[in-house]
Amino acid sequence: MATSSTGGAATTLSRCSSNARLIDFKSRNRSVRVLLLRRANPSLCVRCVSSEQKERVQDRIAEKEVLSNLSSFAPDAASIASSIKHHAEFTPLFSSNNFEPSKAFFATAQSVRDALIINWNATYDLYEKMNAKQAYYLSMEFLQGRALLNAIGNLELTGEYAEALEKLGHTLETVASQESDAALGNGGLGRLASCFLDSFATLNYPHGVMGFVTSMAYLNRKLQRMVKRRLLKIGLKNDVSYPVKFYGKVVTGSDGKSRWLGGEDIVAVAYDVPIPGYKTKTTINLRLWSTKVPSSQFDLSAFNAGEHTKACEAQANAEKICYILYPGDESKEGKVLRLKQQYTLCSASLQDIIARFERRSGGNVRWEEFPDKVAIQMNDTHPTLCIPELMRILMDLKGMSWEEAWPITQRTVAYTNHTVLPEALEKWSFDLMQRLLPRHVEIIEKIDEQLIQEIISEYGTSNPEMLEKKLVAMRILENFDLPAPIADLFAKPEESPVDETGEKVETNGVVSITEKNELEGECTSENKAVKQKAAPRPPKMVRMANLCVVGGHAVNGVAEIHSEIVKKEVFNDFFQLWPNKFQNKTNGVTPRRWIYFCNPDLSAVITKWIGTKDWVLKTEQLAELRKFADNEDLQIEWRTAKRNNKIKLASFLKERTGYSVNPDAMFDIQVKRIHEYKRQLLNILGIVYRYKKMKEMTASERKARFVPRVCIFGGKAFATYAQAKRIVKFITDVGATINHDPDIGDLLKVIFVPDYNVTAAELLIPASELSQHISTAGMEASGTSNMKFAMNGCLLIGTLDGANVEIREEVGEDNFFLFGAQAHEIAALREERAAGKFVPDKRFEEVKKFVRSGAFGTYNYDELIGSLEGNEGFGRADYFLVGKDFPSYIECQEKVDEAYRDQRGWTKMSILNTAGSHKFSSDRTIHEYAKDIWNIDLSR
Repeated sequence: MATSSTGGAATTLSRCSSNARLIDFKSRNRSVRVLLLRRANPSLCVRCVSSEQKERVQDRIAEKEVLSNLSSFAPDAASIASSIKHHAEFTPLFSSNNFEPSKAFFATAQSVRDALIINWNATYDLYEKMNAKQAYYLSMEFLQGRALLNAIGNLELTGEYAEALEKLGHTLETVASQESDAALGNGGLGRLASCFLDSFATLNYPHGVMGFVTSMAYLNRKLQRMVKRRLLKIGLKNDVSYPVKFYGKVVTGSDGKSRWLGGEDIVAVAYDVPIPGYKTKTTINLRLWSTKVPSSQFDLSAFNAGEHTKACEAQANAEKICYILYPGDESKEGKVLRLKQQYTLCSASLQDIIARFERRSGGNVRWEEFPDKVAIQMNDTHPTLCIPELMRILMDLKGMSWEEAWPITQRTVAYTNHTVLPEALEKWSFDLMQRLLPRHVEIIEKIDEQLIQEIISEYGTSNPEMLEKKLVAMRILENFDLPAPIADLFAKPEESPVDETGEKVETNGVVSITEKNELEGECTSENKAVKQKAAPRPPKMVRMANLCVVGGHAVNGVAEIHSEIVKKEVFNDFFQLWPNKFQNKTNGVTPRRWIYFCNPDLSAVITKWIGTKDWVLKTEQLAELRKFADNEDLQIEWRTAKRNNKIKLASFLKERTGYSVNPDAMFDIQVKRIHEYKRQLLNILGIVYRYKKMKEMTASERKARFVPRVCIFGGKAFATYAQAKRIVKFITDVGATINHDPDIGDLLKVIFVPDYNVTAAELLIPASELSQHISTAGMEASGTSNMKFAMNGCLLIGTLDGANVEIREEVGEDNFFLFGAQAHEIAALREERAAGKFVPDKRFEEVKKFVRSGAFGTYNYDELIGSLEGNEGFGRADYFLVGKDFPSYIECQEKVDEAYRDQRGWTKMSILNTAGSHKFSSDRTIHEYAKDIWNIDLSR
């Protein structure tokens, strides 16, 4: 089924009869009548009838009635079963000889798409007419996970689809398991963006101002294949495409305007995925971009001459942009590919946004109103190029001056910072960017010049030393000389030599021997050595984070402590210059996917005790659980729900890893991207310490001292991050040893979940009892998995870092296991280490020695353990303070064991974690973005 991206209704041609209802709604330039029909064997189908419409209807009451009518059609199990059978028979993909689970999945997905597509088109049509301000969320990642169950759940048709599939000989669970996760990201950044999509769609206020938020993502090669084969068959390629250029040169015409000519041309093609909201008619659009070249670039002559590779070279170069999201960038080719990815996202998205603005403006385009109709949110620095790209389009293609285009750009764009790690604050080679995007470099250079003038205007020239530090820290262009007039401000006058009395000595033109030799082209051995030791000039770089701050009207962190670090450390100079730009927007997660759908047993308990299911939309109602936290009946039901989830996870782990685990043991889970600052190494070293102590005891002593635990890890390591891969190797080696040790048995298990993804998380999180969020304080921006775990009644052990701080405040200090150094102490602790004053705990030294003894195999872990030793040097000196926090960590783990033995007390703490998690809904976060950054009034 093909659909127009501009709001036209879908067309399906099928034989339908009787029980039909014709519903009118208006499109931008036509009247559309949607025919909902039930056949004798009921099946939902859509027929579209168009007629010319001279007048545009503006009656919003009538529009609301249209959407109300659309939503009133509620398919029953029989009609759904008929629809599934229809797609299995008539939508070509599988042979008609069988109805295996894979075919059932395809047909079910097509049936769901039928249900979604009506509201999807109606939503587009409504917002075309309303011409309301829209927020566009630009992100390289949208880690969606499976879509089928989420879509059915949001449509409130889970029971009907389950019953329909049972009639056809399948279970909903089996059919849904046929779907692969959409590979649109690798971590929390993409999962956050997907939570935001759910909240965008779900926030259905009167007149639906936020009903349509088109989000742009990057479509990788794996998703292309899935769209064509298995991705819920909701993702639809349409006729929307835009040209994207690389390389070439910039020429200035006789009219003084710049033109970007020549180079490599590709085409960005849109794929659209409808995202339904929960309990709402609004269905928004996730727009993904793929890449190709125009057919004219196929070299037919070369192909016919047998040079097949050469003939397809242009197409191959375009397609490889989409092969791998975040390709390794240690090579020059890898860097070029990543920059191409980022620019493709920005250019295609900006062209699409501007085309929509112009279309809705009709023949009266007022560019000064662009920021009143468009808000662009950059999710981290990957979409930074949308700033110079918007400037390029406005100036070079729309004919504006710099003075007109710059305030429009600044008022439109905003930036979310997600990290304080220096390596994650993107910098690009100036030379590379100049070759690939020459026009954008010209624009960035002018933004940098304008910034220099603003800094000088603000601070003056009376304190050159202070001004120079400001410019070095704040400039977009790094390692560049200042413009000559400004550089003269910092020129230091030559000083005359002085004698021992402090009096100046006149040289009277006398030249020293050294100076004479240098003037004559000679060089002493001493001078030669000095020259040889001169450091090479550092490479010229473009600082993308600085460009984001300068080019946008708002900058936000994603947790209270992170936002303070952003203001006081990361961008302190900018904060001093523009304090009103900086805000906090604490992250959130969607309660639909992350508790209501993935944890139905616990959700049923919550609904029973609160007395309403409204908490799924109004999470503040979860706080009602506090008054029942001591109730024995609730605690029994709560523990039963948790144990059921643990049994499901045990089955999953057996299938995926071959290891059997005891569901009566504590499930201790750390799942997140593998990184030294997230300190999976601290966790596994704590497990090694626990194992060593067990081995030193008798069986009865072990049983009395330790609570049985299943320690579970999961996460992805970046392709070129060697240390992260060593950590994964270490975890699996430790697990292989402990899991096969007959002395230990079920008292301790260590499991690394392979290919960790959203689907695995939906099993792990509901089953968790303890979750580890143990990053070095001050280094985690926020985290979102901590919110998901708390929402599902899991207790957290962690440092005062990221959103942990706020979670601890909400759930209660007594219900959070806290350890470790605090953010304000970290710098002094590193200085202490560098000075050689740090004395490691003897238990930490004991663990390192045990690892080096070969207890976990023959692999040489010197590089891994060596990173925790020494006082200075790259990859040394324990930068992430594993050794410093180790004693505090293992002592805190002893408190965890003690608390777990008291199951009533533990269950109460679990209930209070869920009750206190209400703040961390992505609905709350989106409300705050809309009000404080996008200036979208949801009440209108």
